[in-house]
Amino acid sequence: MNGFVNWLAGTQWSIALHESLYMYSITESAHVMAIMLFVGTIMMVDLRLLGVSYRKTPVSEMTNRILPWTVGGFIVLCITGVMLFYAIPIRTWHSIWFRIKCVLLVVGMINITWFTFKVERDKAKWDLGPTPRNARISAGVSLFVWTFVIVFGRLIAYNWTDCDQNQSPFIQQIEDCKAVPADT
Repeated sequence: MNGFVNWLAGTQWSIALHESLYMYSITESAHVMAIMLFVGTIMMVDLRLLGVSYRKTPVSEMTNRILPWTVGGFIVLCITGVMLFYAIPIRTWHSIWFRIKCVLLVVGMINITWFTFKVERDKAKWDLGPTPRNARISAGVSLFVWTFVIVFGRLIAYNWTDCDQNQSPFIQQIEDCKAVPADT
């Protein structure tokens, strides 16, 4: 992966995106707005599953109305996220915060898959009634994961743990600082 991010950082489009007066800021802003849309709509459904809000609204009605917005937010989020990585691949790849965020993204995707194909299968039985334990667990995991995806994503912007800072051997090891080219 180090060879790939080093190559990526040297491409004309990566350099242009990172050094652009407007495009990087527009991309980052679009990413933040997509996060609001994606996570905001997911949290509405999660709070319904936990019985905190929208208790009288069937889960199927919520998901039918909200899911298209969630998917749209996710698509924009993926595109802008890839663009942000593409703009600063070496620094991003070697960020502990980015690596934790990636792990959380995988957990979030597993949770969504589990909910969609396992938990939601018998939704007709509990659509308007009390939410089953597995659905509440999935909602709790979702709230936790997406909250911390945002937190760790935000921390990527800060250089506290960058390899060019004086870091502990632990941070140097987990960020693979030896693989970072000296000129970055």
